[in-house]
Amino acid sequence: MAILSSLRRRSAAVSVAVIAGATAVGVCLAVSSASAGTLSGSLYRDPSSAVVRWVAANPGDSRAAVIRDKIASQPQARWFANFNPSTVQSEVSGFIGTANAAQQIPVLAVYEITNRDCGGASAGGAPDLNQYQTWVSNFARGLGNQTVIIILETDSLALLTCLSSAEINARNQAISTATRTIKAGNPNAKVYLDGGHSTWNSAGETANRLRAAGVQYADGFFTNVSNYNSTSSEANFGRAVISALNGMGISGKRQVIDTSRNGGASGDWCGDDNTDRRIGQYPTTNTGDGNIDAYLWVKPPGEADGCRYTAGSFQPDLAFSLANGAPNPPPTTPPTTPPTTPPTTPPTTPPTTPPTTPPTTPPAGDGCYASVAVNQWAGGFTTSVTVTAGKSDINGWTVTVALPSGAVTSTWSAQASGTSGTVGFTNVSYNGRVLGRQSTSFGFQGTGTGPSTTATCVTS
Repeated sequence: MAILSSLRRRSAAVSVAVIAGATAVGVCLAVSSASAGTLSGSLYRDPSSAVVRWVAANPGDSRAAVIRDKIASQPQARWFANFNPSTVQSEVSGFIGTANAAQQIPVLAVYEITNRDCGGASAGGAPDLNQYQTWVSNFARGLGNQTVIIILETDSLALLTCLSSAEINARNQAISTATRTIKAGNPNAKVYLDGGHSTWNSAGETANRLRAAGVQYADGFFTNVSNYNSTSSEANFGRAVISALNGMGISGKRQVIDTSRNGGASGDWCGDDNTDRRIGQYPTTNTGDGNIDAYLWVKPPGEADGCRYTAGSFQPDLAFSLANGAPNPPPTTPPTTPPTTPPTTPPTTPPTTPPTTPPTTPPAGDGCYASVAVNQWAGGFTTSVTVTAGKSDINGWTVTVALPSGAVTSTWSAQASGTSGTVGFTNVSYNGRVLGRQSTSFGFQGTGTGPSTTATCVTS
């Protein structure tokens, strides 16, 4: 499922997506360490993005290697834009749980404000602001207690032309309340409000709007999700906004910049029609600028703006145009510090296509093998298992692990046989087929002591 919206802002546009499911593709993960700003740690690569699914499904496409290495390999935001108050908590907790297990920082883009996009191409959101607060409350309950980045309501402050004064006041109050609700749900959440971009509203006007919407309760603001302005232009704009906020007595706020498509020409707002753009700075918290917490890929590269293609659809020619000729991503370093708190509830919604992440060292023969990663805390554990095919494709697998003193309480992306002692995990419908030298994964959570890091794998 994917929802995308195209946002036209003077000379600006962006399309955003909500993507369900979980797959993985064989690419390196971008890992970053903190330098300046207030964020520290590596950013989480969403394993269910449209680009990851496309690469997995099209390994023979001539564009696949470039798209895989330069786009699918990178951390991108997961968008939450469906009005689904009854299920959003479980969706968020599942996403957060996998990110926590990977010891990385997830980026979540909330796009649910009532009357979003002023009824334009991105129209939608909660039916009214009371229901919006209900949705946000449920969203916040799924955030766990580790560091997460929240991009709160793109264009909600930069685009106010369709709202009356009373409606603007109500929106400001709603965003302020949402910020505090998210912070109460997870005190380690880093929340950023809409700062538009450097060729839209002035820095002073942007600061006024941020203040009215409660930026004092947030960590700062984001820019450039709705445009392709250069990083240097956005950084200069951000400094001016921060200076204006300081003049209002609001200090300590920082900026994050969307660099997903700002590495080439500007001009025509629609990314569908401009083939001169390139991906920009790769996502990182290592910005080297004390005013900037992160460079993020909020808008997923390769997803259409709605001009030449359906808004929200992943288009490989757009992705290839953005990636072709762009520099290679920097080398990566795996995280070394394990999380100190348990992850949240595991995913409840299965992926719709089979994950296919190649292992670091593929097996030499046929069959399959399993690698196990355990995150243990006092009283419980979560386990991530990677199943890797040998040199030939497999069409089903069973992994057996030993749990001498623990018990399985929940499982995702597999079916468990038993809960303690020797436990078998068998593939489900969407991840039984694994191509040669590629991988899929599943996980389980439990009480007591987790399994050892050895496991056996047999093919069906």
